[in-house]
Amino acid sequence: MIRMAVLGSGSSGNCAVVETEHARILVDAGFSGKQIRERLSLLGRGIEDLDGILLTHEHQDHCAGLAILCEKYKIPLYCNKLTAGFVKSKWLPKFSEWRCFETGSSFVVKDLTVQTFSVPHDAYDPVGFVVGAGGVQAGFLTDLGHVTRLALDRVRLCRALVLEANHDPHLLQNDTKRPWAIKQRILSRHGHLSNEAASKAIEFLETSEMSHLFLGHLSPDCNTPDLALESVRQALGQKNATHVHLEVAKQDKVSGWIELF
Repeated sequence: MIRMAVLGSGSSGNCAVVETEHARILVDAGFSGKQIRERLSLLGRGIEDLDGILLTHEHQDHCAGLAILCEKYKIPLYCNKLTAGFVKSKWLPKFSEWRCFETGSSFVVKDLTVQTFSVPHDAYDPVGFVVGAGGVQAGFLTDLGHVTRLALDRVRLCRALVLEANHDPHLLQNDTKRPWAIKQRILSRHGHLSNEAASKAIEFLETSEMSHLFLGHLSPDCNTPDLALESVRQALGQKNATHVHLEVAKQDKVSGWIELF
């Protein structure tokens, strides 16, 4: 069995926790150290209990807490070499507990096995993760402009999945706050997934294995939970996957623990 919870997900911060009886890791650390401590405490956990942090890429909404978590608490940081180079220069010049991996490789944190895979996003070397133990897996597939066959293959059998549903294209195009160039970046093949793209990905997943699906990284201006849920719910319905518990990962609210068997 593994447990997981999403500490928060959205344009202002992303972080999740996965644990077994013997290991506990964060996936990204996109909130301040204080916020992460407070959110972990709501789950009955502390920063001191962490065995590592997995980092998908170097953007601020995934890295904001690294200086405190890594330098103060000496928590090992797992990322690839290109991401490490940027993070070291910006936030962690004196940090020594690097655990660098080659994108596409797998490694072990105590009894958790972590698979890494490349995703298309406008970062140095962004990755997705599949974290598992005893044949049970949780996947993290956010911050990508399109869903590649590689990514689909890696997360296909996950029992739980955090899947990006960043924006509704119509709301994005009509948004008056974002310059045209930013809209083009979001819509590009190295930007972010729309609700429709997230729904399309569902068609290729083995949903008979899935029990929980979190929709993550929703834009507060260019999406709504209702729009994202309705789009993905239809895709699940077409696969007769009514057993899948579907929810939106909130920016300002911690999900409860889910247990995966």
